[in-house]
Amino acid sequence: MLQILDARTGEPVPAAPARRGLTRIEVHAPGLDPTALRVLLTADLLVRSLELGGTPVWTILAAPRDQPELRTAATRLAIRPFEDGRDLASGLGAAQAIHVMTGDPATAPGEGPVMAVAPVVWAGPASPPADLLGDPAALRLALLGVRRDDPVRLDGAALARAAGQLADWRRAVAGWARRPSRPVPEAVRTRLRTAWEDDLGLPGVLDVLRDVAGDPELADGARFETYAYADRLLALDLVRDIGSPA
Repeated sequence: MLQILDARTGEPVPAAPARRGLTRIEVHAPGLDPTALRVLLTADLLVRSLELGGTPVWTILAAPRDQPELRTAATRLAIRPFEDGRDLASGLGAAQAIHVMTGDPATAPGEGPVMAVAPVVWAGPASPPADLLGDPAALRLALLGVRRDDPVRLDGAALARAAGQLADWRRAVAGWARRPSRPVPEAVRTRLRTAWEDDLGLPGVLDVLRDVAGDPELADGARFETYAYADRLLALDLVRDIGSPA
């Protein structure tokens, strides 16, 4: 079961109610900047993880300004669409609300645990590029490589490394897809779920994928199914190049 660290109390709590009732996720992103994009991404990972565990989720965006721009950025970053309004979610019997935000968790409205997201710092020699979402999947991967409560230092080199890793994985997945399919090894599946169910430990998930790619004992078909399974959470479109010329 997914456990998240509640910034209100400093204690881990279950992200899903015991009876698998509806969970409402409120995403607090006051403006469009790299840190807000990380808040949106963290909420998306929470949604995907809960849904993989069978928990219904209702996600709303609490953004007093720049909401159209935030929604557009979210779409480009492969983030699930937000619902409109919170009243309907309450009518559906929401058992728990989870707030995803940056800044002081004491400012979160209402009750429910708070997932605090550390800021993104642009470490390049100049300001962030005007179109930081020029390669959305590379940005997504760069942000996934750091735990949500640790600050992220981004620059052009970090985005280039992420783009290179993504290209390598997509090329490898396309090659593995040509081999007979094999199930995800149970030990690998357990490692993946253990990583992401520990407060969305996505760096651990990426480590598992690197290990799978380099394990000489695994069949290519099992590598392919592992990457496809993990991508249900990562949403990096790792199968995009299947069928492309080698």
